[in-house]
Amino acid sequence: MSFLEKIKQPQFWSNFTKIALPFFIIVTIFSLLFNHFSEIFSGDFETLYQARFSEGKWKSFFGVKIVFSVIYGLYTTHKKMK
Repeated sequence: MSFLEKIKQPQFWSNFTKIALPFFIIVTIFSLLFNHFSEIFSGDFETLYQARFSEGKWKSFFGVKIVFSVIYGLYTTHKKMK
């Protein structure tokens, strides 16, 4: 079955959501912990906010992760569905 045929099935989108959403959450948490471990555990959320989310920085922070999660979800769902 081709990719275009698979995406027309409701089951494809259900499986896609089950893969992409947890992947997005895990990647986001891992990214924050990896890059701002000391700020998070010291409770210095103002520094974290200034570094990642202020002045529109949140768009690029989440944008890359959303695009990567969608690509990963589509690829994995396509490969796993028969």
